[in-house]
Amino acid sequence: MYDIIGDVHGYAELLKKLLLHMGYSKTESGYLNPSRKAVFIGDFVNRGPEIRKTVRIIRKMVENGNALAIIGNHEINAITYYLKDKDGLPLIKSPGKNFLALFKTINQFSEFAEEWKSHRKWMSELPLYLDMGEIRIVHACWSESAIELIKIAESEGKSRNSIFRKMYKKPKSPVSKSVLKLTKGIDYKMPGDLKIINNKGVSPQSFRMRWWEDPDGKTFEEMSFDSKFALPQYEIPKQIGPQNTPYPENAPIVFFGHYCRQAGPFIIKPNLCCVDSCVAGTRILTAYRWNGEKTLNLNNLVQIQK
Repeated sequence: MYDIIGDVHGYAELLKKLLLHMGYSKTESGYLNPSRKAVFIGDFVNRGPEIRKTVRIIRKMVENGNALAIIGNHEINAITYYLKDKDGLPLIKSPGKNFLALFKTINQFSEFAEEWKSHRKWMSELPLYLDMGEIRIVHACWSESAIELIKIAESEGKSRNSIFRKMYKKPKSPVSKSVLKLTKGIDYKMPGDLKIINNKGVSPQSFRMRWWEDPDGKTFEEMSFDSKFALPQYEIPKQIGPQNTPYPENAPIVFFGHYCRQAGPFIIKPNLCCVDSCVAGTRILTAYRWNGEKTLNLNNLVQIQK
């Protein structure tokens, strides 16, 4: 059985506390539970005080078969930051806001350059998703169409770094958009001539969308999955409604992170669970202990607080 662990973001002590609480023991091959396996949902780096230790814990568990892991958007940013262009120059000439959180990771590895290089190579080889039959694991959004496009690209021999390089240079290419969808979800961008005001008196240009919902007849708030603000209960006009294929209610359980659910809920639907409890802000780390059930059970959520 599996223990799906949310975004750790460099909080190694909380991670160790959570693993011990769930019956894992510290061994020569990393933390181990002989009857269970941990699954890390991505976003191990950035934000926290012990990023190096966090990556070492997770990597050791994965490499010794004690855990599985997928890549998150923060790992992709870390890898992309060091890529070169065709002339051998840094691909990222002027890091934007998406890279600000990365500098904490860079600082913590400043005296361990070769180790950090090795970790980046390991992270670049992690899967973008896991389909384990009865459960599915993705960092932000499960999309069959995106997964198929990525499978085609990888079958054509495209390396992961070439895909990440293209994501930065050509973010609107089909493969780039597919990777972004899996690791960052779907952002609904407002039409330029439409302004709505959120509960903080701000007019957002976009919002994170509930990728599992059918947008037809929904309000802006009903389609929003953004914990930073609440949107008005106006029905989205059909003419500007987002295009989205809802996730079927009879489909396998999907576990994901990314969305910083400070106060929950974490079980969104009977087959959808977000295990990101916004650890950098709450100092709470969340996991779900899956025991083979077809429908998610609130009693299987585990949280550890600093």
